[in-house]
Amino acid sequence: MDNIQDTSFSEALSERYLAYAMSTIMSRSLPDVRDGLKPVHRRLIYAMQQLRLDPASGFKKCARVVGDVMGKFHPHGDASIYDALVRLAQDFAVRYPLVEGQGNFGNVDGDNPAAMRYTEARMTAVAASLLAGISEDTVDFRPTYDNEDQEPVVLPAAFPNLLANGAAGIAVGMATSIPPHNLGEVCAAAIHLIADPQATTAELLAHMPGPDFPTGGIISEPPEALLAAYEAGRGGFRLRARWAVEQGRFSTWTIVVTEIPYQVQKSRLIEQIAALLEEKKLPLLADVRDESDERIRLVLEPKARGVEPEVLMETLFRATALETRFPLNMNVLTAEQVPQVLGLRGVLGAWIAHRHEVLQRRSRFRLQATLRRLEILEGFLAVFLNLDEVIRIIREEDDAKAGLVAAFRLSDVQAEAILNMRLRSLRRLEEMEIKREHKTLSKEGRDLSALLADEKLRWARITAEIEETRRTFGGGALGARRTELGAVPAPVDVSQIVVIEREPITVLLSKKGWIRTVKGHVADAEGQKFKEGDELRLLLPCQTTDRIILMAGNGRAFTLRAGELPRGRGDGQAIRVMLDLAAQDEVAHVFVWSDAHRYLLASSGGRGFVMPAEDLLSDRRAGKQVLNLRPGETAKICVPAVGDHVAVVGENRKLLVFPLDQVAELSRGLGVTLQRYKEGGLADAKVFRLADGLTWRAGERVRTETHAQEWLGERGQAGKMPPTGFARSGKF
Repeated sequence: MDNIQDTSFSEALSERYLAYAMSTIMSRSLPDVRDGLKPVHRRLIYAMQQLRLDPASGFKKCARVVGDVMGKFHPHGDASIYDALVRLAQDFAVRYPLVEGQGNFGNVDGDNPAAMRYTEARMTAVAASLLAGISEDTVDFRPTYDNEDQEPVVLPAAFPNLLANGAAGIAVGMATSIPPHNLGEVCAAAIHLIADPQATTAELLAHMPGPDFPTGGIISEPPEALLAAYEAGRGGFRLRARWAVEQGRFSTWTIVVTEIPYQVQKSRLIEQIAALLEEKKLPLLADVRDESDERIRLVLEPKARGVEPEVLMETLFRATALETRFPLNMNVLTAEQVPQVLGLRGVLGAWIAHRHEVLQRRSRFRLQATLRRLEILEGFLAVFLNLDEVIRIIREEDDAKAGLVAAFRLSDVQAEAILNMRLRSLRRLEEMEIKREHKTLSKEGRDLSALLADEKLRWARITAEIEETRRTFGGGALGARRTELGAVPAPVDVSQIVVIEREPITVLLSKKGWIRTVKGHVADAEGQKFKEGDELRLLLPCQTTDRIILMAGNGRAFTLRAGELPRGRGDGQAIRVMLDLAAQDEVAHVFVWSDAHRYLLASSGGRGFVMPAEDLLSDRRAGKQVLNLRPGETAKICVPAVGDHVAVVGENRKLLVFPLDQVAELSRGLGVTLQRYKEGGLADAKVFRLADGLTWRAGERVRTETHAQEWLGERGQAGKMPPTGFARSGKF
């Protein structure tokens, strides 16, 4: 209590939070780029080796393994350690399992594994290859958390585990997500990088074209997107289920799904499809059945034989987890233990550099061991020529070791080895064995010295080791590619899926923001009832398959599906409940979206731009900010850009006509100045064909000005007074 120090609360908090963040990043969440393992996985494999659970041995209870890991290396909860062990044994979660399990280790349905006291485990050959050479000083060791033992900092990793098995983790402020790949392809890319250190990512992808998930599926990404993702180390892959049409009797058919996307639980996928069926959001699907045993088999029945299978599957891909997007974020700990996002070249380069260091350290260790053994053998050969003298010295000398050293000029090591020699080794046959061993070790020592002296020889040896790894694990059922790299699917018009239910409706929007639809195309609001004090604002005829764009005054565009709007003669639903629309934000425009043309957007300040139709769409409840506004401005115009000229009129009743190609095309922004005003702002704008003349509505009449060239100018000018008879409202 005598040592009290004043410190800022924010400094103390930030210091402790930073320590926690670094601990999470370094010791839990991010894998090492060299062996592709997080600390818990590395400790599990090393502990299993210490327990002699190699692939040829028997199994031991998982509780024993978890207990050793927790007690010696990993001071965390047993549940988290067992979860990590289970995942390493699941062939649907790991492309090349590191643990061979015996018992219930869960399944693709998401069922939990049995308790650790019931299950048993041992290492696979893949895990053994990760540990190969660990006893030959190939990697550094560090003290365990209690300083009672040693643990490896990294494994020798003869197997390219990071890319072959992938990794996923969430740290503090960063995350990693690396998909699994095919081992044979990874090895081929690594060999190519050794042969050509300047190889580009595109050349490496010629050998390793993309991920290979343990559950199969089809990747539907264009080659340029894959290249960009692997070049930057960030991106994603669209992964679809594998399906086929199975013909039945009387021209009936069903769709059979045999592979589902990676990390999708089959039971939850079926629950999702069933829930959408109950909500009638899958109009083409009649039923879903699970006929799986060891292999996945989901049967999807269409509602009618006339439905196109591709259209049915497209609706399922859009609405369910039969299509997912797997993120790529190759955020790893480098050899210097620094978190960094690496591209494909960086990850492969780090692994082969680690293998080069392992080879050097292993060769030095073996060379030193060889030289020590040669020294002892030379001592044996020296004394075998005069065994009687050796026996005399041992029997008569007080210090036999010193006597041997003096008589035969031996080293301390040689003399000690001779004194420890068994009498049965004094046979003539043993002398021949020693000479043969000496000859073999001498050659091995020369080879190791040459290897350490020549970098080209070392890279040739590494290439041969990688080839051996590819032959061992890259063949058979385990090594065959499971995920197909398919072409980008052709766009399917999803509006066709509801062709049976396609019908004309009319959208009614009241002034107080209540929306509903009525059947048929209604010409006026006669007979339609609204809340007390409310009345019709907009009447919009459309089809149930149409999409409605609502442009708010704050510049956000919202997308509504006409068929999903409330129907009937009730009050409908408040538009602000359906969308994230603030009370102060008014609805500027409501119209039926069409992909046949572009749209002109403009603010009350007189700035605007042309926008592609697809950029207006958004499936989010919060909509999409498309028009940026300055303080005090509102979104004023969103009209089809059909024509070659733009007519704008200000609140000062000045009209300006200019070519449409003077307006920039953007997907979002503030826009360019359409018309300048000394006071006021934009009243209205439209796009038209100059040859057809400029039309506007004055009361019940529609008038046309065929000589609109009189108001023709350049974008950004002030304009002139409109023609006689132009509407006093300033609207077209």
